[in-house]
Amino acid sequence: MSLNSILNIANSGLQAAQQQLRVVSDNVSNVNTPGYVRKIAEQTSLTTQGVGSGVEVTRIRLATDRFLQAASLSAGAEAARQGVRYELYDRIQSLFGDPGGDSGFFSQIDEVFSSFAASAEDPTSGPRRQDALFKAQAVFDEATRISGQIQAVREDADGRIQSAIEKANGLLQQIETLNTDIARATVLNGDASGAQTQQARLVDELSTLLDVQVTQRSVGGVSIRTGAGIQLAGNGAATLEYHRAGTVNAETSFNDIYVTEKGGTPRALADGLKSGEIKGLLELRDNEAPATAERLAELVTKVADELNRAHNANSSVPAPTTLTGRNVGQALDTALTGFTGRTTVAVVNPTTGAITTRADIVFSGSTLTINGTASTPASFLTDLNTALGGAATATFTNGALKITAAGANGVAVADDPTTPSSKAGRGFSHYFGLNDLVSTERPALFDTGLTTTSQHGFTPGETLTFRFTSETGSRMRDIEVAVPAGTGTVGELISALNNTTTGVGRYGTFALDGSGELKFTGFGDPAARMSVLEDTTTQVPSGVSVTELFGIGGGVRASRADGFTIRTDIRQSPSKLALAQLNLSATAGTAALSSGDGRGALLLADAGQVTARFSAAGTSPGGSLSVSRYASELSGEIGGTAASAKTRQQSAQALATEADARQSNYEGVNLDEELVLMTTYQQAFNASARLIQAAQDMYDTLLGMVR
Repeated sequence: MSLNSILNIANSGLQAAQQQLRVVSDNVSNVNTPGYVRKIAEQTSLTTQGVGSGVEVTRIRLATDRFLQAASLSAGAEAARQGVRYELYDRIQSLFGDPGGDSGFFSQIDEVFSSFAASAEDPTSGPRRQDALFKAQAVFDEATRISGQIQAVREDADGRIQSAIEKANGLLQQIETLNTDIARATVLNGDASGAQTQQARLVDELSTLLDVQVTQRSVGGVSIRTGAGIQLAGNGAATLEYHRAGTVNAETSFNDIYVTEKGGTPRALADGLKSGEIKGLLELRDNEAPATAERLAELVTKVADELNRAHNANSSVPAPTTLTGRNVGQALDTALTGFTGRTTVAVVNPTTGAITTRADIVFSGSTLTINGTASTPASFLTDLNTALGGAATATFTNGALKITAAGANGVAVADDPTTPSSKAGRGFSHYFGLNDLVSTERPALFDTGLTTTSQHGFTPGETLTFRFTSETGSRMRDIEVAVPAGTGTVGELISALNNTTTGVGRYGTFALDGSGELKFTGFGDPAARMSVLEDTTTQVPSGVSVTELFGIGGGVRASRADGFTIRTDIRQSPSKLALAQLNLSATAGTAALSSGDGRGALLLADAGQVTARFSAAGTSPGGSLSVSRYASELSGEIGGTAASAKTRQQSAQALATEADARQSNYEGVNLDEELVLMTTYQQAFNASARLIQAAQDMYDTLLGMVR
């Protein structure tokens, strides 16, 4: 071997050791840098014609393990998903207050019924009446606040989705730029480790937003895809697009999130999205928060309905001169058809409390009698006014029944105690809301009592548009359904809705139950979710839409929670609170109403324990149970959901911490190992330097021999 060969070999060793020491120094200096991945300088021996000719550093790579990286990315995405779900649902839980405290929402409901029980002990006490009304109004005000705040949480989630999408777009652009830098360095056999480290941090950040699959490109850099296989980076950065809804309420329809590969067409991002912050925000916004809002609305509706049931069985003393009902969303003859049992409309003297005129009504399905005279739903108003003989007048306008007594007299309605009137589980006064304690401006009761032969009252050609979304929340299809021409029956309307060609029949079916509630049952497991996007229908004469009349979709049902209030005249004058009961057996000229009668207050106090029929709402299938029991179950569900979310968050975070620790142990800088490497490379550097010195000495000897 020539002296030149020795010098070249020693010089290659010197350069290799110097480069390796530079890598070690970079590692040591970044020992505390978050996300820094240890560098490794790989060396290989050089040969010339089969003879060793030194050493070279072939590349500087990152000490990564693709399996540990994949595990860390997956665990981090799940931790972000569960973290945001817990964070936002914990906010929803806190809205209801402490379930065991006196100021919590559910405790306030119990206090309402207790306050009416106190009123029963002294029905003439103004302060006790005022206290009961104040507590009842406080419950409905609190329900309005909670309902609004739940929608505010959804709006926050929607805004954070927008921010996450914008952030993801920025990260993808940076990752793709670094792909170009890494590929250039790879082609030139340069050091791309700095760019690779920066890119790894960006990929980690992206994985907290959505679950991604990362593979290494042969030319250097990474290729990133979603769980559904959509390429986000590696062949040009994809573009994510989302437009937030702005102000959010229970009936808001949200836009889809679209992702467009470079040169491709937009696709729904939600398809195949399994974890990440965006997934958690979508789940909270579209599933968990609406479910809680729907259950809250169902509870508050039944609190109002059961108070109204009791209040409609009562009368104030003196009786009010006018009873004004609520909008039942039907024509009068349609609303009257189907009633059974007996009820009485009585005109009462305000001074003596005696009944001066009465109309005894006997219902029998599609027929009825008034004071023994045959009548029909179509002629009810005329026949009732005839029976009242001018002592009172009944009118029906815009879907609401109204009865007004003449002069200073009052009017009261009471059911027969043996065979009370009934339709869809409500008496005559209760069904029409003639003496409601709690009022609302929108339809709130969806057990309409309608049958398939009932007239629906909507104009043919009017339309409503349904939206069906998949389990992931991505849009499947929007379907516009028109009110059909024909005889105008509810059965024809349901058939049009269920039509497999022009209706929603491919996704599920609508059907009326025994109480006249229209229910939708989706096909498949899981079934597609249905909501109403637009409704242009208007019922004559009530003015309500199909969606409002039947409560189609969770949005219109959830929106009920913020519409209840104690009737204005009662709130302003507690003496109008109906705590007495009309005695239909009172002899002529004797008092049928007494100011000291507190039986009606006892009915109001017991309203929380009466078995009521709850509709399906959120995750609850509904059923027959008391208001107090339903409130207790809802309280437990909210607490259980929050506790479950916390457990999932803690478990996911623990798994992410463990995955990060394992990855860090493998990829991170170990000072002891780096010290050993530094010593090894230093010795190699010194040895190569000694070889150069030895070769120089040999050169000097040869030159001396020549001289």
